[in-house]
Amino acid sequence: MKTLNRTGIALVAALLLSASAWAGAGPSGHSHSHDEAFSAGVPGDPKKPARIVQVTMSETDGKMIFMPEKIHVKKGEQVKFMLRNNGELEHEFILATTAENLKHGEAMKKNPDMEHDDPNGKRLAPKKTDEMVWKFTKAGEFEYSCLIPGHREAGMVGTVTVK
Repeated sequence: MKTLNRTGIALVAALLLSASAWAGAGPSGHSHSHDEAFSAGVPGDPKKPARIVQVTMSETDGKMIFMPEKIHVKKGEQVKFMLRNNGELEHEFILATTAENLKHGEAMKKNPDMEHDDPNGKRLAPKKTDEMVWKFTKAGEFEYSCLIPGHREAGMVGTVTVK
């Protein structure tokens, strides 16, 4: 009976700990409050004019790529990313700093089926399209990458230079 009670207590404790971990914000880049700033700027306003930038994701010759690999924008500019996955695999477009994406990528390796619901990223099934409006409020070097395990390592990373 004592063993059962200890086991029961341990089980309840484990469930409570895991529930509180899931309820939290999680790894950086997965849950943002409206007051929290994103490194590369802020979600754009779809009702306002934006420069359209087509970004295609695909696999070719054993590599995974974004086209274009480099984008230049002006500080304060709003961009409407028209995303297209021409590949045979699912891909992501996550806009952040390199350090944030590397940290986020490590979290994805531990939980590859992680759900995303952030304005700075989209996940696309093969042959699907989506769009993302973003306003670049900060100057600097940022990146977009696919954080599905193995994809970044296979070349799925691009840079955004904001001046």
